[in-house]
Amino acid sequence: MSVVVAKGKKSVSTAIKGLKGVIAADSEVCFIDGQQGILSYRGYSIHGLAENSTFEEVAFLLLEGELPTRRQLDEFRATLASQRDVPAQVIAFLRTVPKDAVTMSVLRSAVSVAGLYDSQAEEHSPDANRTKAIRLIAQMGSIVAAFHRLRQGLEPVASRADLGHAANFLNQLNGRVPSEQETRAMDMILVLHAEHSFNASTFAGRVVGATLSDMYSAVVGAIGALKGPLHGGANTEVLNTLMEIGTVDNVEAWVEAQLAKKAKFMGFGHAVYQVEDPRAPHLKDLSRQLGEEKGETKWYEMSVKLEGLVKEAIQKNCNVDFYSASLQHYMGVPGDLFTCIFAVSRIAGWCAHILEQWSDNKIIRPSCNYTGSPDRAYVPIDRR
Repeated sequence: MSVVVAKGKKSVSTAIKGLKGVIAADSEVCFIDGQQGILSYRGYSIHGLAENSTFEEVAFLLLEGELPTRRQLDEFRATLASQRDVPAQVIAFLRTVPKDAVTMSVLRSAVSVAGLYDSQAEEHSPDANRTKAIRLIAQMGSIVAAFHRLRQGLEPVASRADLGHAANFLNQLNGRVPSEQETRAMDMILVLHAEHSFNASTFAGRVVGATLSDMYSAVVGAIGALKGPLHGGANTEVLNTLMEIGTVDNVEAWVEAQLAKKAKFMGFGHAVYQVEDPRAPHLKDLSRQLGEEKGETKWYEMSVKLEGLVKEAIQKNCNVDFYSASLQHYMGVPGDLFTCIFAVSRIAGWCAHILEQWSDNKIIRPSCNYTGSPDRAYVPIDRR
């Protein structure tokens, strides 16, 4: 409870810390029911989308509100492919970045630089904003891959129009065309992370957009929010956990040691879901499949044993981040890029929300409870 004091009058109101449960706006983009474990994009269950769609199809759905026809999907894929190559000035900037720079900081800065060289950056028409949204969706993965290559002393890999979005990203990242299973796994990761209602980064993007700032600024704001360890980065910590444990035989002792220290288990529990995260089972199954393809099931087996022991101990389900760690490790993705790949996916949801915000805009300007001192008389400095 907070007491507000103003000009001798007191009023009492309750501040909702973190705005939990506060309805900030109407939205047609995403539905979540944390009690029932339901997640849908534009009315389509995440299960149907995960099992049947590609990232391109989901990105179109989020932007346009409907699933594409075959012709619309082909045109959208071609448009994305034509926009993947980032401006030369962005590559020049990435060459100057320290190789040990924090990857999300690099991505945040690179997107800002890209905005400087987009001739439509300050245009605010619906058509221009949609074009910029598609350009950002297309280029986010290329930026991440280019920096990863450059920090290894390698040249960026040109995009390939004959590859789908997921396969092209992995090719640009690793310098080889991925297997069918690897492509499916990356597509699944991109689909499952593409949207999640008013999470911190999406809301940050809407807040920036609501001032009628530009698309690039709104996305940079969203990236900045995602960079925070309370939002993005849990799957990186899960991978660090697996590396620390080392073998299946060490899992039980490690869990017991963490329980004794009352330490937190990364990848378990969720701010919204009170039951199983509906995205998690899809990644679990793919982690098993890819582990078998690679002939190295250890990381999957460790994850399964860890999941069982932790769930029994703390009565919390694993979330989407838990199995995405072993899955991305199998694909050759380094742990410090996991949150960047989150952004490569979530850019579709961010842009859908920013465009929705602009369709019926009102600046987002909440109030706060003042809890400071009451009115005080100014005291001259020589009397303090």
